[in-house]
Amino acid sequence: MEQKHIYLIGFMGAGKSTVAKALAKKTGLPVMEMDDIIASRAGMPIREIFATQGEGAFRKEEAALLAEIADGEPAIVSCGGGLIKREDNISVMHSSGTVVCLTASPETILSRVAGDSSRPLLQGKKDIASIAAMIAERVPLYERAYDFSVKVDGRTPEKIADSILAALQQKDRRM
Repeated sequence: MEQKHIYLIGFMGAGKSTVAKALAKKTGLPVMEMDDIIASRAGMPIREIFATQGEGAFRKEEAALLAEIADGEPAIVSCGGGLIKREDNISVMHSSGTVVCLTASPETILSRVAGDSSRPLLQGKKDIASIAAMIAERVPLYERAYDFSVKVDGRTPEKIADSILAALQQKDRRM
């Protein structure tokens, strides 16, 4: 089976960046952090892009970067939490790799993002009820986008990476 991208999607704080690093160690593939690349190219943090240019401008940059990554060498791609809001992005990911959704409970998310002020969509919403509502709103989008999902609650990044690699092997055998 030809090596393709592994796209990690999921709600902010689900562990996409951390699991991407663990997968990279196990596969030798490079990690592409989409939010970091966008922030670097814009010369400002994501929250500043949202504040000065709006979410629409950010999502446009995100889609352009995804297309660029999809055409490149195989990588572990840590996607922004809202990448799946655009149907075109889902198509690009499916045509160039496997989409894995990391899922976490609202409690896990809150514990991970409580002290983080860099997440514009969580401003004033750092409580379990608000996070649960935002996750619920995105669940149908994630379900439409992913090839399979992996629960992260109470598991180490290495164990999560092992689960992903095992599922990828199963998927390859079915093809």
